[in-house]
Amino acid sequence: MSEPTTHCVHQEILPGGRNGSLILRRGYSLRITDLEGRANAGVLLYNPHNPLERYNMADTLKGQHTQKLQRGHMLYSDMGRVMCSLIDEDLGWHDTIGGCSDAEGVRQRWGESRYQEARNDFHRHGRELFLIELGKWGLGVRDLVPNLNFFSKLAVDEGGALRFVEHHSHAAAYVTLRAEMDTLVVIQSAHHPLDPAPHYAPGPLRLEIQPAAAAGEDDPCRRLCPENERAFQNTAIYYCQG
Repeated sequence: MSEPTTHCVHQEILPGGRNGSLILRRGYSLRITDLEGRANAGVLLYNPHNPLERYNMADTLKGQHTQKLQRGHMLYSDMGRVMCSLIDEDLGWHDTIGGCSDAEGVRQRWGESRYQEARNDFHRHGRELFLIELGKWGLGVRDLVPNLNFFSKLAVDEGGALRFVEHHSHAAAYVTLRAEMDTLVVIQSAHHPLDPAPHYAPGPLRLEIQPAAAAGEDDPCRRLCPENERAFQNTAIYYCQG
């Protein structure tokens, strides 16, 4: 198991098949680590001061002319602002379109497993984990939007169907998100919905919050494309009065 980074102000382990959330303040970063090389980090982002503003998959992808996420990309809100910048990662590909698992998909792939028999190892799915965590913030089904899946990769097969790329991640793989605005991060560690793993065994994550330097004029995320600079300026306007 890899060691945590230095200058960490908060650290926690999220076991596989669990849910969590935190407010990442502007000026801090969140480092998510795949501890064993088999995790999927399903993530949703909201403005904690106005939860109607949240991560927008369509704007994030079309604004940066991409279908995947990698170092240098930014995560847009539906208000045209940047919520977080992906300032570091080591896989080069993170899924944006696969969504989250549901009860029927988990049942078909791994069978029925209830708490009464399996205790904490019972089967969970991404949708319920998101909803449990969203409920803690007064949010619910109508607030579910297409989520991010860090550490997972999808490919298109010859028939045009999406295929989960196995063994894409590795132990100690990481992503680091710098908050450009205060951001409510909702995270769940269930299997990716297309993961063909023969056994139900979602991997654990480590979450670390640490101070982050503000983006300068030559910041790689801001300079990636003109749309990123415009979104960054929209965020600056939002905070221009303190």
